[in-house]
Amino acid sequence: MADRHLTVAQVAELLSTTERFPRRLIAERRIAFVKVGRHVRIPESALNAFIDANTVQPIGHRHRYSSLRRAA
Repeated sequence: MADRHLTVAQVAELLSTTERFPRRLIAERRIAFVKVGRHVRIPESALNAFIDANTVQPIGHRHRYSSLRRAA
């Protein structure tokens, strides 16, 4: 199936940000985009890749004093 190409406004809405944030990502070349004439579109797969690359996974629950117990 063909990849959807999203407008800057659509990307901003999906990320719950202003339009300035996706425009900055484009200007800094931090996300792939397609230029169609003077219009800019972001492939949905590029947005998903950006989200995946910037997702921080939680570490396991650690007790605050676990290092003190090991030293004793």
